[in-house]
Amino acid sequence: MSTAVREPAVAGHFYPRSAQTLTQEIRKYTAPAAEKISALACVVPHAGYMYSGHVAGAVYARLQLPPRFVILCPNHTGYGRPLAVMTEGAWQTPLGQAPIDRELGQALRLACPLLEEDELAHRGEHAIEVQLPFLQSALPEFTFVPIAVGTARYEPLQSLGEAMAEVLRDQRDKVMLISSSDMNHYEPDDVTRIKDSKAIDKILAVDPRGLYDVVMEESISMCGFAPTVATLTAARLLGATSAEVIKYATSGDISGDRSAVVGYAGVVVR
Repeated sequence: MSTAVREPAVAGHFYPRSAQTLTQEIRKYTAPAAEKISALACVVPHAGYMYSGHVAGAVYARLQLPPRFVILCPNHTGYGRPLAVMTEGAWQTPLGQAPIDRELGQALRLACPLLEEDELAHRGEHAIEVQLPFLQSALPEFTFVPIAVGTARYEPLQSLGEAMAEVLRDQRDKVMLISSSDMNHYEPDDVTRIKDSKAIDKILAVDPRGLYDVVMEESISMCGFAPTVATLTAARLLGATSAEVIKYATSGDISGDRSAVVGYAGVVVR
């Protein structure tokens, strides 16, 4: 099993390559919140920082962040296994190395046989990578388990969620679940906001099956709906009863072009 360092795939593209510039940009997006809140999970966007950094930053600024995370994302590249995890090594960003939580990763693999060791699914995938600098800026040290979700079938997502709940329930330290997802893609701003509100309503209800169904029935192109379904499944089993939208925006709020936008929602689940 490889313990190699996963090099950045989108530094200088989705976020600054310079550590100093990156730190300054993150500080701009993470103004100190009046009150920190404890959460089991969160949903955060993963577009270029120029577009969605202010939404992701608003979430991270509000949270009491633990030292351990499971970060789930969609598989945009199509490479690798349907449920792909890395349990060894570290991920490099301009701010340093973020180590993978080997113990937690292996426990998840044992609990969910569908979860396969697969570096390929993560090699060019940006959706987890863009979360790490926010965590590196907020915490002196932390560990994480990256999971790329490349299936849209409900049953594997439910199984993964159940396994995450089982494993996290047994951990001595708190572990936060992060689902990296943008919302509806490339439709007019008014259409996207309506579609996104339907999906967000299900997230606020901590209703994984409801989210799955509304995405399918309403043709909502929420790229990370699958990891969010798994995350909500786990959070609900761990006792989550409510959720809160910290910030919502679309790319049109930044670009001014509202003809074809992407939605961004920052939600915490408690």
